[in-house]
Amino acid sequence: MMVSSDQKFIKAYEMASSTNLKFPPDIMLHFYAYYKRATTLNGFYKAKDEEDLRSGFKANALIQVEQLSQSEAKQKYIEMVEKHIGQI
Repeated sequence: MMVSSDQKFIKAYEMASSTNLKFPPDIMLHFYAYYKRATTLNGFYKAKDEEDLRSGFKANALIQVEQLSQSEAKQKYIEMVEKHIGQI
């Protein structure tokens, strides 16, 4: 049976959400940006305008993926999970 990219994405999200592995901040930002890009209905998610360092890094990560389509972002997220956590 062929697994759809949406099903793989959901499985990848479940794996990433439940892992006990710890990742460096840059990897976490990639997970965050790909997930937000893949799941935002209007096509682009914008971080809150809080003026703290964490929000700045999140906003920068989102800007780096804004050219991706939702399906491309899902695929990138799946690839990251498979690289850092395990095969889906």
